[in-house]
Amino acid sequence: MATIEEQIQALEEEIFNTQKNKATEHHLGKIKAKIAKLKAQQELQKIKGGGQGRRYYIKKSGDATVALVGFPSTGKSSLLNLLTGSRSEVAAYQFTTLEVIPGVMKYKSAEIQILDMPGIIKGAAKGKGRGREVITAARAADIILLLGDVFNYNLNVLERELYDAGIRLDKQPPNIHITQEKKSGIILRSTVKLTKMTEFEIADIIRAYGIVNAIVTIREDVDTDSLVDFLAGNRVYIPSVVAINKFDLRYGDIEHKIRDELGRDYLPISCATNEGVEELKDLIYERLGFIRVYLKPKGGKADMNEPLVLLDGSTVKAVCEHLHRDFVNLFRYALVWGDSAKFPGQSVGLEHELRDSDVLSIITKRR
Repeated sequence: MATIEEQIQALEEEIFNTQKNKATEHHLGKIKAKIAKLKAQQELQKIKGGGQGRRYYIKKSGDATVALVGFPSTGKSSLLNLLTGSRSEVAAYQFTTLEVIPGVMKYKSAEIQILDMPGIIKGAAKGKGRGREVITAARAADIILLLGDVFNYNLNVLERELYDAGIRLDKQPPNIHITQEKKSGIILRSTVKLTKMTEFEIADIIRAYGIVNAIVTIREDVDTDSLVDFLAGNRVYIPSVVAINKFDLRYGDIEHKIRDELGRDYLPISCATNEGVEELKDLIYERLGFIRVYLKPKGGKADMNEPLVLLDGSTVKAVCEHLHRDFVNLFRYALVWGDSAKFPGQSVGLEHELRDSDVLSIITKRR
């Protein structure tokens, strides 16, 4: 009987040899679902067998984490030094950075952790060039900073390796919900018009993943890839920014060439001259989507000079955890003034979602 690795390889070869068009899209979707299921089984076997291999375990610190991802020798270490003041080893040859090196960028009251990682090369998602360890660290980031330079600005390889490792850049998780049942087959409920896949195709791919009885609720016009991503259950959805280094060495009409090849906006920078570095700090801050929360002691005035900086979507519980872990255990209730409150001084619980410029007072039990 073929091993899981051999089964995956055979299915991947079938995808490679299948002409891609509208007529084969459904067939390819079923194959991708089977591969996703096999890879999940493969990971489970590795965990049980202790075969995880070396991984980078980086303790997250600060208010958010940025993974600095790029090809070897594009200036990642130099950029880390400029952004954070850290001393990441720099030299004019490839693979200088052999470990993930963290630094902290302090900007607009926020402390942002920047991870300088070894350069990613083709085949990284499958472990080449220590890529699997690097990507493991990247999956935990709040944002990914893709770095190229004026001589190496085609980032398709980087994006493909991240994609193959289950990282979805600048996308949202599919709005799908599945409740498995004991009988009745696949029951599909859709709140939108489906134009990219038929109900039969959706049910067929779900069955290919091994689910035969379930109620499936779909709230978006889902396509094959996003459905398979949902079924795999191990994708991460991370925003990104792109910077192109060494613009002090620009030549010809390189700006338009880079934009045409990338097909997206990028920020030109130079670690040698500091060109664009301050703009990059601002872009990272904006892309992370921070909110500011002002703390008010019970019976006192709010400190409007020193806000607590949090990621958008943070709750009262996140504030408590940020202040001290005991705040969650001792929590009674909180009072909120601002856009997230229905009225000034509303009493809320730990799961209340805060908004920018809210004023918050946390009331705890006595020890």
